[in-house]
Amino acid sequence: MQSTTLSAGDPIEARCTKCRKNTNHIIVAMTEEGPAKVQCNTCSGQHKYRPPTAPKKPAVRRTVDPKIAEQKEWAELRPSMNEKQATDYSMTAAFKTGALMNHPLFGLGLVQSLIGPRKIKVLFEDGKKTMRCK
Repeated sequence: MQSTTLSAGDPIEARCTKCRKNTNHIIVAMTEEGPAKVQCNTCSGQHKYRPPTAPKKPAVRRTVDPKIAEQKEWAELRPSMNEKQATDYSMTAAFKTGALMNHPLFGLGLVQSLIGPRKIKVLFEDGKKTMRCK
């Protein structure tokens, strides 16, 4: 609430209909309830007084880190994997979806999808990797 009484010619903050944001205005006309008409100091447009709007809070996005999601997926699938059935990785070997592979650097992996004629998407403990194959 304002402690001083407003009158025509006083500065006031209002929502400008032309600028579409809160700007400083000058009161042009008053009523008993308060300012009736104001003039924007930015665009010089005159319009009915509209109180300033509160700034909108930015939307908070609650995204899951893909790395964490992949590690969680690995932890769920790991108990059902049999390391003895895994084939050693080779760029000249052919793999099918659902096949287990043993990579010399990344360890045990599960082929999740065929991306193209020579690429596969493999889920390792570190996360998903794109690998070459036959």
